[in-house]
Amino acid sequence: MLGRGKSAAGSSSSPREEKRAMEPSRRLGLDSDDIRLMMKGCSMVKVRSSSWQKSRSLRLLEDGLTVWCESSKSSRKAKSQQTFAVTEVECIREGCKSEALRRLSGSVQENQCFTVVFKGARKSLDLICPDEVEAQSWVRGLRTLKDYVANMSQKEKLDHWIRRYLKSADQNQDGKMSYDEVKRLLQMINIDLSEHYARCLFKRCDKTGDDRLDHVEIEEFCRELLRRPELDAVFIRYSSNSCVLATPELRDFLGDQGEDASLGHAKSLIHTYELNDWAQKNLFMSQNGFTMYMLSQENNVVNPEHTRVHQDMSRPLSHYFISSSHNTYLTKDQVTSASSTEPYIRALNQGCRCVELDCWDGDKGEPAIYHGHTLTSKVAFKEVIETINQYAFKASPYPLTLSLENHCSVEQQAVMARHLRTILGSKLLTRPLRSQTLMDLPSPEELRGRILIKAKKQNPHLSQLGKSGSYASFSSSSEDEQAGGSKNTPKKDPAKVCSKLSPELSELVVYCKSVSFRGFENLSEKPPDEMSSFSESEALRQIKDSGKLFVRHNSRQLSRIYPSGQRLQSSNYDPQEMWNAGCQMVALNFQTPGEQMDLNQGRFLANGRCGYILKPAFLCSPKSNFNPENTGGGPGHNPTQLTIRIISAQQLPKINTDKASSIVDPQVSVEIHGVAIDNARKKTQRIDNNGFNPRWDCTLSFQMQVPDLALVRFVVEDHDHKAKNDFVGQFTLPFTSLRTGYRHVHLLKADGSSLSPATLFIHVKVTRKGVPIKSVSERITMAKGKKA
Repeated sequence: MLGRGKSAAGSSSSPREEKRAMEPSRRLGLDSDDIRLMMKGCSMVKVRSSSWQKSRSLRLLEDGLTVWCESSKSSRKAKSQQTFAVTEVECIREGCKSEALRRLSGSVQENQCFTVVFKGARKSLDLICPDEVEAQSWVRGLRTLKDYVANMSQKEKLDHWIRRYLKSADQNQDGKMSYDEVKRLLQMINIDLSEHYARCLFKRCDKTGDDRLDHVEIEEFCRELLRRPELDAVFIRYSSNSCVLATPELRDFLGDQGEDASLGHAKSLIHTYELNDWAQKNLFMSQNGFTMYMLSQENNVVNPEHTRVHQDMSRPLSHYFISSSHNTYLTKDQVTSASSTEPYIRALNQGCRCVELDCWDGDKGEPAIYHGHTLTSKVAFKEVIETINQYAFKASPYPLTLSLENHCSVEQQAVMARHLRTILGSKLLTRPLRSQTLMDLPSPEELRGRILIKAKKQNPHLSQLGKSGSYASFSSSSEDEQAGGSKNTPKKDPAKVCSKLSPELSELVVYCKSVSFRGFENLSEKPPDEMSSFSESEALRQIKDSGKLFVRHNSRQLSRIYPSGQRLQSSNYDPQEMWNAGCQMVALNFQTPGEQMDLNQGRFLANGRCGYILKPAFLCSPKSNFNPENTGGGPGHNPTQLTIRIISAQQLPKINTDKASSIVDPQVSVEIHGVAIDNARKKTQRIDNNGFNPRWDCTLSFQMQVPDLALVRFVVEDHDHKAKNDFVGQFTLPFTSLRTGYRHVHLLKADGSSLSPATLFIHVKVTRKGVPIKSVSERITMAKGKKA
């Protein structure tokens, strides 16, 4: 029991305030002075710029996981728009670590400042506290709650989710609920029960018969709503007595799931998920324990081995797909949006391993980054490099490439080189790893922790040619697009190009020398450290006209693909077509959510999200006969049937929140993205008026010819008769990371952040040549046997 007294801020608190502050600590199992102070609230200053600073009152709400940021003009109606949930927080940065706070550095106390960084596209929240004590309390408290949320079980997430809605539905806040309040609750949680069933369930739970449900009766009502008959059916199928699973029965289930069916694994699951002491002691798993296990991350649709680095990282760089960003500095479109260091942080934290810097001459001799000849704002080159230095290897230890689109004068190129050397220090690769003639690019493992520069490089024998000319346009995009447009394009005079290159910057280019693409002739004679950039249209033309040669080219050389210049809104192209040809750096606008970024997130989901994915073997040989345009019977051809039964969904969010009576009519699509012959999309029927626990029991089957390149995308939409369906959530993963058996798919929002606790419950079956495959290891064994 926590005693009363002075808060961390030093002011005395009333018993009522103290009690309210204690409730979340008790409920969440957290005994923290920091959280109690957060519950009391604190007056802070919200900062957007040096000229925009407003007073705000921040307070942790009664649920213990939501913060209300109140202004003097906040109304009760606007309250929902002034809150953020701890589940939305990506991280908390102490001190002046944002652009806005950095500009105030010196005029504010750094130990009183912190930044709340959100997942997805939501803007960060920069705050200044009245003193260091409160700032530290809020930083520690938010981190404590964030850690708690990260370790919540699916059941705890569901409990919190339902408790939050219960509090909102209890309009008079008396702790009891009338039938009208229960009906409001049902609308809020996205379920449209029949009037008859809802009244019957209400009366069944109303043990006191006073037409109001107290706390215990409300919990019983919610337990009945949360019941999972489809999970019960799976349990009963394996249980001989329909009461418990004996250890051999649990092992039978695990075997059918394609998992470790050993006695030791079965015992560990019982000890982890079974809450009943008697059942645990006698090595039984009850229905509740089975439900807990099925809802856990351990039963996720993604192979757990793939959540860590599991691929061979000692192959040449050209043998990997590399997560790459285009116009990384932009927050939105490429015409009027802001340039910022924040998108670099977001991209790097997502495991991105190639970022772009559009460099132009800036004021006072300092280069700037922005989208030239547009209304986009500028950010200092030095600030971007400082940010990259700080975040380069937080999400991945493997090499990071800085793709320089260089429009600077020779003088400011020298400044760029100086900043790169002094800020990045030993992380910056400035000379080859070995002195011998380069036969293949080094591996991600050899380049671990190193930063590479991709840019034009002077040829030694041309370095003394011409000293005139002050401005250059050595872009990773525009010049290569022009030069790559046709084999017959006249070559530029190399002396004129080199005369505009800074020797200091040129020296920093080691393994990523930007050259104009000159066709596929003499592939084996091309230095492996030369790489070309292709516009999306030029890449597609090469794939269509010379797909097999493009694959061979990409087995030794790096290729970077970038979006068309006509994509003014920073939209994205389909990256899958480029991956099919073995292109490594398929650069997308990370700031633009949508199907293309879903595919990118899915492609780089495996291998511990480190940003490097080993390409299939048929994309790594310089003699490969794989043709992405004609895959029948050739390399990579491995006919596979994927059968997915969409069983049910849980806790889908409302889309039209403006209308209280609006309920989702969910429909699920499953998409295959791979080579052209494998691309497919199939969907379930819609379920009317139920986003809470819709059930489809719909089986969808797909035939794939090149499964090693395929991505599987689950999409949930709100069906609409009159207009385009509204997006609800999605999840994308590589086919090779898909687990068989009964699995839960944890859905994501449009911006790629978690939609927790929303899930799909599915059953997956994989068959090759009439033989069911139960596990990834079995697939690999079969593939090796076939190869032998």
